[in-house]
Amino acid sequence: MAALAAAAPAAAQDQPVPPPTPAPTPAGGQMTVVVDHVGKFATTLTGRRWRVRGDVVPYVEGQQVVVRFFRDGKKFLAKRAAVKPGKSGKAGHFKVPLSTNVSGRVTVRVTKEATATQVAIKAPAARVMVLPDHVTLGATGSAVRVMQRQLKALGYVPGRRGTFDARTARAVLAFRKVSGLARTSSADRTFFRRMANGGGRFKIRYPDHGKHVEADLSLQVIALIDRGKVQRIYPISSGKPSTPTVLGHYRFYSKTPGFNSHQMYFSNYFIGGYAIHGYYDVPVYNASHGCLRIPNSDAYSVYQWVKIGDRIDVYS
Repeated sequence: MAALAAAAPAAAQDQPVPPPTPAPTPAGGQMTVVVDHVGKFATTLTGRRWRVRGDVVPYVEGQQVVVRFFRDGKKFLAKRAAVKPGKSGKAGHFKVPLSTNVSGRVTVRVTKEATATQVAIKAPAARVMVLPDHVTLGATGSAVRVMQRQLKALGYVPGRRGTFDARTARAVLAFRKVSGLARTSSADRTFFRRMANGGGRFKIRYPDHGKHVEADLSLQVIALIDRGKVQRIYPISSGKPSTPTVLGHYRFYSKTPGFNSHQMYFSNYFIGGYAIHGYYDVPVYNASHGCLRIPNSDAYSVYQWVKIGDRIDVYS
C-alpha cells in the first residue's frame, strides 16, 4: 500500500498539460480620410474653419485615431480623436476641426495605433493649400510665395520669389481678368476667395492647334499653349474701338527684335502690321492701334517662345 501511495504523485505528473488558450487575432481594417468644407481643388483661406473627417471599417469599441498636420513638410499639430460608431455599427466615424492663420501647403496624415483587438491602420495622406486672405503690393515672405506658387500653377507669370513686385502684380491682374473680377492688381480677400474656389483657369478654345497662342479680347489676355496645356498667361491691351484687332486664325510670319520706329518692342507679326509686341503703355482695357500690346518687360520672353509658323487664334 505504501508503494502504491508513493507512485500516485508520479502518475499525476505524467498527465499532459493543456496548451494555453491563444490570444484572438487582431482584426484588420481600412480607413478613408477626406478634407471637408474647403474650396475647389483642396484650397482654403487662413482663418477659415475646415475639418478632417474619416471612416474606419470595421468599428471596434475604444478606437482612437491620431491626426497629424504638416506645413511644407514640418509637423505643426497633432490631435487625437475618438471613433464613434455609425448607425449600423459596422463602421466608425471621426471628425477633427482646424483653422490656421499661417498659409502654406498642409498635409494631413491619419493613423490608428494597433490594439489587442485591431491592427494598426494608416490612411493615405490628404492635402490642402491654405491661401492668405490678402497680400499687399510690396510685401515679402511666405504668404507671397504661396500666392506666387498658385499663380504659377495656373500659368501666370509671377516675379521675384517671395516679393509682391510689379511682375507679380501683372500676374494678379491677369488672374482677375480671367476670373471676371475688377481689373486691378489687388490681391485682396475677393481675389483669394476666387482662387480658393477654382477661379483663374484659362479655358483653351482650340486644344487641337498644338503649340499656339490664344488671344481672348473679351478678357484682354493672351495664353501661350502647347500640347493642350496653358504654359503662360499675360495681360494685354488690344485694339480700341476705332482701330480694332482683327479676329481669326493666323500664323506668325515675321519677327522683329528690339524697338522699331513706333516703339514696338520685340514684335511677332501674324497678319499685315498686326503683332504681339511690347509697349511702354498697356492699360487694363483695349487701347492699341490694333496690335496686342504686352508690357515691355514681358516682350522678350514671349518673343523667344513664339516661332515662325506657330498659330494664333484671336477671338472675343
